[in-house]
Amino acid sequence: SGVCNALSLEIKASPKVRAFVGEQVLLKCSFKSSSPITESLLVDWTYRPLSGGQMETIFHYQSIPHPTTAGKFKDRIFWVGNVGNGDASIAIQSPVPSDNGTFICSVKNPPDVYHNIPQTVLVVTERGLAFQLSSAALLSILVFLPSALVVILLLVRMGRKFRVLKEKGKCGYKKSSIEVSDEPEHADTAGCGGKLKEWCLNCVDTDEEDPY
Repeated sequence: SGVCNALSLEIKASPKVRAFVGEQVLLKCSFKSSSPITESLLVDWTYRPLSGGQMETIFHYQSIPHPTTAGKFKDRIFWVGNVGNGDASIAIQSPVPSDNGTFICSVKNPPDVYHNIPQTVLVVTERGLAFQLSSAALLSILVFLPSALVVILLLVRMGRKFRVLKEKGKCGYKKSSIEVSDEPEHADTAGCGGKLKEWCLNCVDTDEEDPY
């Protein structure tokens, strides 16, 4: 009869979050409580650097948000949660690689104060150059790339047709070996002799008489 049945909270958080330097990152934390949400609900976010060390409180919520006023996260922690919906998420503005570490979201909603302790590991890296495209540049690529492909395909097709016509033209002026062998070897000689004979006959057979 002396055993006290403690009510529990269930908390869920992302085990690992990736972020890019200078871009706001969201650290999600959701909870479920068997007790009604009251003004006594407490939310605490603690942080331990990647290099190790003591945990430090960087954010506290009780009715209103209380971000840290000192340390590396000063003026960079923002409350984005809604306790009425079981959301205790925060956001970090302008993250840097030195922010890498472990974040723990703790929620107490008396009499529910016992819960699991999920940990979120934050990894902040530089964004690659391949991803530094503005929306305007990306839109331009999407618009002009299909047109460029169509033009290239047309040029390739025209080039092929031009080569085919050129090859046909060369074949039209070149006689095959069979055609050359079938022609008589004296054809040119007979033609020249015939022309000379015709010229001589024209000179002899004339109606004009030489004067005395």
